[in-house]
Amino acid sequence: MPRIHANNIDIEYETFGLPDGVPMLMVNGFTSQLTGIEKGLCEAFAAAGRYVIRYDNRDVGKSTWFDGIDPSTTPYSISDMAADGMELIRALGIESAHIFGMSMGGMLVQRMAINHPGQVRSLTSVMSNTGNREFGASTAEAITALLRPAAEDRTTYIEQSAHDRAIWSSKKFFDLDWEKQRLGRDRDRAFHPDGNARQYAAIMAEGPREEALAQLCVPTLVLHGLDDTLITPSGGERTAELIPGSTLVLVKDMGHDLPRELWPFYVGLITGHQNRAELLWKPVA
Repeated sequence: MPRIHANNIDIEYETFGLPDGVPMLMVNGFTSQLTGIEKGLCEAFAAAGRYVIRYDNRDVGKSTWFDGIDPSTTPYSISDMAADGMELIRALGIESAHIFGMSMGGMLVQRMAINHPGQVRSLTSVMSNTGNREFGASTAEAITALLRPAAEDRTTYIEQSAHDRAIWSSKKFFDLDWEKQRLGRDRDRAFHPDGNARQYAAIMAEGPREEALAQLCVPTLVLHGLDDTLITPSGGERTAELIPGSTLVLVKDMGHDLPRELWPFYVGLITGHQNRAELLWKPVA
């Protein structure tokens, strides 16, 4: 996969579709590599006319790691991570894009829209929150699983992580064997648990984005699963309540994941939202 230097770090990325397609930046969640947004889903968006860019956030995958820096110093912020994505598309010669982010990625795309509105054609915030911890709080079981230290042994890591993900994933669609295959693939691609604490420090230091979200003038879709236990549905509800003119879609049988069975639904819903936004988009002079 290609790598580019942007925002003073190296960013590993991958594209799908034709460069003259409608640009769509897809942003992953906490500790998740670019492969967390599955290739098949990216290809489905590309088939719908999108030029899809997915990438590794800093401190995960094959983008720059911040090893040796104490997480308690909060070496970078959510705003820094949001700027990574905006600088990536700029480095690729793309002036503006539709942005899609899930979980922590939802926090990042919200911050992109706040800090870089001229680069954002539309916003899709998926299974995320506003930074106000009164909304979207994790269940005790889910947060314990999320913050459990990663096992060093490959087999133990896969077994433990699959068990943990079952806690917050879509119960109706969860496929244990497929999840283990994904975990093995991602661990073999890059294993960097030391970055987890620094990403978490950035999340915890961010604080509420609510005042800024209430001032957004970006076409916004908020998508959340009703079975989400990691960021419970009130996180999405609060996001949609604050962003003017936003659309909230609560999905039955969806947890804190993007199950394959729902990919056609996601593609239709999100491209429809983006198409409507395209009619309103005016490039910044």
